[in-house]
Amino acid sequence: MAAAVDSDLALLDVAGMAEADRLTIAAGTPGAALMERAGRAVADAVDRRTPPGARILVLCGPGNNGGDGFVAARLLARRGRPVTLALAGERERLSGDAAGMAAAWTGPIEPIDGVRPADYGLIVDALFGAGLNRPLEGAVAELVEAVNAAGRPVVAVDVPSGLSGDTGGSEGPVIRATETVTFFRLKPGHLLMPGRSLCGLVTLAEIGIRADVVFTPERPAVLFRNAPGLWRASFPVLAPDTHKYRRGAVLVVAGGLAGVGAPRLSARAALRIGAGLATIACRPEALAAHAARGPDALMQRAVADGAALERLLAEKRLSAVLVGPALGLDGEAREAVAAVLRSSVPAVLDADALTILAGSAARAGRQIARRGAPCVLTPHEGEFARLFGDSGGGSKLDRARRAAAEIGAVVVLKGADTVIAAPEGRAAINATGCPALATAGSGDVLGGMVAGLLAQGMPAFEAACAAVWLHGRAGEARGVGLVADDLPEAIPPLLRELQDAGPEDWSGAER
Repeated sequence: MAAAVDSDLALLDVAGMAEADRLTIAAGTPGAALMERAGRAVADAVDRRTPPGARILVLCGPGNNGGDGFVAARLLARRGRPVTLALAGERERLSGDAAGMAAAWTGPIEPIDGVRPADYGLIVDALFGAGLNRPLEGAVAELVEAVNAAGRPVVAVDVPSGLSGDTGGSEGPVIRATETVTFFRLKPGHLLMPGRSLCGLVTLAEIGIRADVVFTPERPAVLFRNAPGLWRASFPVLAPDTHKYRRGAVLVVAGGLAGVGAPRLSARAALRIGAGLATIACRPEALAAHAARGPDALMQRAVADGAALERLLAEKRLSAVLVGPALGLDGEAREAVAAVLRSSVPAVLDADALTILAGSAARAGRQIARRGAPCVLTPHEGEFARLFGDSGGGSKLDRARRAAAEIGAVVVLKGADTVIAAPEGRAAINATGCPALATAGSGDVLGGMVAGLLAQGMPAFEAACAAVWLHGRAGEARGVGLVADDLPEAIPPLLRELQDAGPEDWSGAER
């Protein structure tokens, strides 16, 4: 059973956020009070970003997002800021709390086709919120293009206009924000690409929505931002009386002479993240090549065929197995994958193992269900497409969740916005990492990290989340010029940071 997680890490999709608003209002907080606080948070962000005399343009839309904009404009004007407000649509068509906030605005309202964004020091984008489900068109689309062309700082309300809060994508023009002020909890679109790159700095404002009203034992959070608070309770801690087998023994199944490097990267990463023993099971002709290369801490075993691998997998002290990196695609490689799927050892399937399973997700799912041990798959987009097809389409989050449910394993769909999804519906979106991680062998290191944490007893979802987060931080630490060999060596300093951190440092607060 999953450990309880601080709901501060929870993400809410558009429907979930609407329900959070509804529950809060039903519990006694007026919607107008929520809107007033949201607008104040936006006004405060503007104040932080502009000198007192800067001209401010507030662009309001026809819904509650526009209502937040009316509040921000009123408060900024009250603070002596020179504000121009422009409305997309007709004031008479506003309704609910947005109409009430428009009525409280005593200044003029300009039509959007009469404003020049380049004339202002900062622009507030309160046109459309996260629930927009159509591309921007006409005058609004032209205004968005003009805002982007102006090159002025933009503070967006909730999400940049034109962006889906659920998918992080758009079918039309989108505001490029300098800062996005959102409320209560982040949405998937703040973390999924390209949304994350369009939001700028994301500021999370508390506006009076109570977590204990929104998240209950009957309504637990299932979608998260990946951070230490999500997996800290199950992260391995070395006991004084530990020994190498208690720390976990990892087997990395390798191929022949053509691919010696990748499995060694995986095994080294498994050791660096805390496993007590890492052994490479290779074909006999590759044994000398493995033995001739460091580090000496890595063990090697020659495995002549599938039957020999099955005997190795049956050893009681084995804690986890990784199969796939530079495995090959021949008959022997297929035997190796089949042997791993027949075993009862916690497993990570990556790279060539995923290609071998291509087009047979349903059969693989039946094999995974029979093996009765945790299983993690770590595909990039190409491997994912070969194994699962389009998985029903939709956002990266949707596809990963459906795939995990279909195959009955944790799926790590890699990329700049890696998604980790569990079969029962839990999922996390990762935001650590940097472009320098796009280098040969980086994924092999990640696979070894997952296997190393599985070997130490972490549950599969938490192990995958921890490995992805730490892998991203290792990439950030090494930066431009890194090669995959650098990544295992960057892990120990990160582990020391986590070991020395207090509970408040594990909270997963935005960095």
